[in-house]
Amino acid sequence: MITLSALALALPLMGVGVVKPEPSWREALHHQLPLLGHRNWIVIADSAYPWQTSPGIDTVETGADQLEVTKAVLAALGHTTHVRPTIYLDAELPFVPEADAKGVQAYRRDLAKVLGKHKATSLAHEKIIAKLDETGKTFHVLLLKTKLTIPYTSVFIQLDCGYWGDAAEKRLRDTMKKAGH
Repeated sequence: MITLSALALALPLMGVGVVKPEPSWREALHHQLPLLGHRNWIVIADSAYPWQTSPGIDTVETGADQLEVTKAVLAALGHTTHVRPTIYLDAELPFVPEADAKGVQAYRRDLAKVLGKHKATSLAHEKIIAKLDETGKTFHVLLLKTKLTIPYTSVFIQLDCGYWGDAAEKRLRDTMKKAGH
């Protein structure tokens, strides 16, 4: 009788690769979040979101509810000190009619609750995808694909430095300019 551990040792020797199970989306978020910094992105996408090919875009299938994933990502970001979220939503979302996308009204209402105090900026879907594609050439994007089947519902989170804000950056640049740099 062959044990599982003996089989695991023998398969590589026989030229058979051992398939490791994919990490869960929560594990991927937990492991990648400390590595992410400003200019990285986290995307919580609907189920029809395309699999982008830029090398820095890591797509993870969640099999989960989109609002659940969004809530978990925002909670995780709320416990970090090194990054803060800048949220983008598709500009098309407010115009998607209930007649064409059953559940969109409830989704918009529930998303507003999940986002809470976080301000969201609207940008055309194609512009966001192009921005992610370009970002993925240099920086890492964690894309968490959900089972939601309502169009234009992806939540795009660009990460900014959590301990250095826009006002501090402006003061720094002004000081440098005055010094001739």
